[in-house]
Amino acid sequence: MIFVYIFLGLIVTLLVVAALMPKSYSIEKNIVIKIPSAEVMNRISDLNYYSQWNPWQQSDPTVKNTITGTAAMPGHKYAWEGKKVGVGSLTLLSSDSKHIDFLLEFFKPWKAKAKDNWSFEQWGDGNETKVIWQNSGDLPWPMARLMGPMLNKNLSHQFEQGLNNLKKMCEEGS
Repeated sequence: MIFVYIFLGLIVTLLVVAALMPKSYSIEKNIVIKIPSAEVMNRISDLNYYSQWNPWQQSDPTVKNTITGTAAMPGHKYAWEGKKVGVGSLTLLSSDSKHIDFLLEFFKPWKAKAKDNWSFEQWGDGNETKVIWQNSGDLPWPMARLMGPMLNKNLSHQFEQGLNNLKKMCEEGS
């Protein structure tokens, strides 16, 4: 009987801790790329380049992707399905001369939505671009909130890797 009380106490404690954790997350990383912003923006808004720099897509050799819509136009979509990365999509919502906004959706192994926003600033002598990648979303109670700190750490690492991949791709002209 004491085991049951300890087990219930542990569950209640975890649920209370989850209730006190942040309800959402936000990650932001940036990098300076030595080409003009229009060229960098093209590599982001044309999802045909996505798998060349995105670390998640590169991490799963089983991934199958489908690209639909017109590059750089609202509705342009990259959908994926893989054993490691699950099932999801990235859809371009809007863009202007300094921003690109996407909706990131995951369907399997769990459902989630996030905002994936990009900003571009002319940098240095005008032939460089400061690229800012920001992602934010909700953390449903209880499990996602408990995993929030680990999510932030993993996403920070993935964003740095992705930005470095993007920089290499852009500066080498692939």
